[in-house]
Amino acid sequence: MQKTRTPQRGQGMTEYIIIVALIAVAAIAVYQFFGQTIRSQMSAIANEVGGNSGASAMSAAASAAAKTDAEQAAKGLAKYADGADKAK
Repeated sequence: MQKTRTPQRGQGMTEYIIIVALIAVAAIAVYQFFGQTIRSQMSAIANEVGGNSGASAMSAAASAAAKTDAEQAAKGLAKYADGADKAK
């Protein structure tokens, strides 16, 4: 007599939940990094769809993107060891 295996439905659901959680964490990280730029661009799109000018929102998005670029250039590990000698 041959035994039949029961389907493992719980395993598939667990894998699905893990994938959804990883996508959510990645989306939160991207939104944290580009948040103001995304909000400004969405505002410009909403204004244009509504029949208004989105120029002010687009300029706000451009300035937010420039600020994000400047902050990203300032971050990093390039100067990580500069203060190591001062800590002694």
